Amino acid sequence: MHSSVREIPLSSEPDSSYFLRVDESGRGLAYGFQLLLSDGRHAWSGEASEASVRQEAAELEMSTEKYVQDLREALTGEAGVHSYRFALAPATPDGALTLTYDKVQKDISFRLGSTRLGPVTEPEQIVGALLTRSLERATSLERHNRELREHNLRLRREHVRSGAELERYASGKEALEAELYARFLHVLNEKKAKMRGLRQTLEQLREAGSGEKRERAAEEAEGDAVAPPPPPAVASSGGARSPGPCDDSLIDLADVAPSRKRHFRRRPGALEAAVERAHASRSDSPAAASQQQQPAAAAEEVEDLFEDL
Repeated sequence: MHSSVREIPLSSEPDSSYFLRVDESGRGLAYGFQLLLSDGRHAWSGEASEASVRQEAAELEMSTEKYVQDLREALTGEAGVHSYRFALAPATPDGALTLTYDKVQKDISFRLGSTRLGPVTEPEQIVGALLTRSLERATSLERHNRELREHNLRLRREHVRSGAELERYASGKEALEAELYARFLHVLNEKKAKMRGLRQTLEQLREAGSGEKRERAAEEAEGDAVAPPPPPAVASSGGARSPGPCDDSLIDLADVAPSRKRHFRRRPGALEAAVERAHASRSDSPAAASQQQQPAAAAEEVEDLFEDL
């Protein structure tokens, strides 16, 4: 069973102090609870059943969960964000009181519920139980506060350690970035130098190739300019033929007639054979018909031949 103790102000008695103890059932306020009220000299106790809790929620047209949440804030003061007001109804002849609790929102208030409390015959025991419960609660809160302080100290130490570790990582990261950047610049400069060298080599090769082309073109031009003209063709009686470079007998034309004269002197019948060959060559040529029609021209040629002989 969960229990809580709190001090409540009463609107009907603003100068007095009352202490309210709430004992929840094992399953929560929604399944009923017990109230114990005391002013230090007297004590009253009462009980609210599960049916009464659900009935009050239905009368307020609220869900049970929402009603139990507001009821917990009013009776125990846990996580209370709203204002609540308590009042005690006049005592009945048997000494019983009615505790009412209202919820105040701005200028509007509505009643959450009420519980009938009967007088306790031995209020000293109730007061002692309240004091004991208050001490237990105080001890529990003090232990919880101590645990929270220790936890906060651990978190602070962890925060300091994490901050130092983070600074160390940050400095290491900066050093690593600087080293990597320096390596990158070194590699980049080497690549640039290599590219410049390759570009210079390529330009030199291009210049050498262009120089060779120019030299070859100049040599070809010089060869064309120095080349001798082709030798002229020399016509003969049997047709035109080109003499070779070693044919020196055709160059000296002045010696032809004496050689022929010496030849005819050695052979007395050569003149007649030459005349017959000349007639045969003229008859086999394509212009033989025209030459036969011109006997005067043939006679002149024979006379020229005799003159040469």
